[in-house]
Amino acid sequence: MLLIYVPEAPEPPAGTEPRDMNEAWVAYDKAVADAGIRVAGDALHGPATATTVRGAGNGSPETTDGPFAETREVLGGYYVLDLPDLDSALGWAGRCPATAAGGAVEVRPVVEFR
Repeated sequence: MLLIYVPEAPEPPAGTEPRDMNEAWVAYDKAVADAGIRVAGDALHGPATATTVRGAGNGSPETTDGPFAETREVLGGYYVLDLPDLDSALGWAGRCPATAAGGAVEVRPVVEFR
């Protein structure tokens, strides 16, 4: 799984327009689809739309507005890709437009329960 983290108010890389970043995402999404490795993937709305459910330790969960992570980056979306190994996943993560915009892509294997 590629977890895509972007600055909360992402700025396009120097010398690019927002339209260029949109085109980069469309091209990346097409490349993933054309390679036949896309299992799932979506962009997420911003953190202002989030609700967090957290265990309160008393058996009754508490619900609060928004995420409460101390970070300047937010989870902006994800891809689940069907790849043979970590090196392939790192290659696709490096091609992700988020990295060009100063974001980060966290790569994690998905646990398969049988």
